Amino acid sequence: MKGRRLYLDGVSVVFDGFRALNNLALVVEPGEMRAVIGPNGAGKTTMMDVITGKTRPTAGIATFGDSDLTRMDEAAIANLGIGRKFQKPTVFDALTVFENLELALKAPRGPIACLRWILSGEGRTRVEEVMTETGLTDRAQDPAGILSHGQRQWLEIGMLMMQDPELLLVDEPVAGMTDAETEHTAALLARIAGKHSVVVVEHDLEFVRALGCRVTVLHEGSVLSEGSIDHVQNDPRVVEVYLGR
Repeated sequence: MKGRRLYLDGVSVVFDGFRALNNLALVVEPGEMRAVIGPNGAGKTTMMDVITGKTRPTAGIATFGDSDLTRMDEAAIANLGIGRKFQKPTVFDALTVFENLELALKAPRGPIACLRWILSGEGRTRVEEVMTETGLTDRAQDPAGILSHGQRQWLEIGMLMMQDPELLLVDEPVAGMTDAETEHTAALLARIAGKHSVVVVEHDLEFVRALGCRVTVLHEGSVLSEGSIDHVQNDPRVVEVYLGR
């Protein structure tokens, strides 16, 4: 597929002498799903902070297509087509599922545009498509505040999809979910990948297995191992530092 490649090379981030990232290299192809795992403090969050412009690297290259992410602020990177879902969902509890998605729709946002803006047929169709994709159609008119933990996570993924990002960064999407919700989330992310690139940071290895994608293992800010879930789970270095078997 056409699209832009995420390319990180030699990326280091030093906070007060502590190396959060150490010569990190990562390439995610257009439409690829990638899982990133590793122990706490491995640099997973800092990596996402660099990609989204929240943290500037001390050294190294970070590009998305022809765009140099190290020279852009968070808003410019979001406009470029990189969306991020944090671990804790940020949905508007008092608004319905439909209204949350409507609010997230990629549309003109200036003061005049907002006053004149009425949900178009096209916009309504997009909201309905995303509700179908996330499995929330039956909850369209329910306030987000009464959704289950899993449904809130799907709603937030849906809100990101309304922005139509080319690359989605998803942080620990299944923490605290039931088995059925976890399964639904794996299927949802698999459907999104292909049309979008998706990077999933996760601890739950069974969930990562269900994604069926390439896995990158971080340790002390560098890539320790990369390959299929079977490959990394059987890598002696990964077993030693992360899986502890």
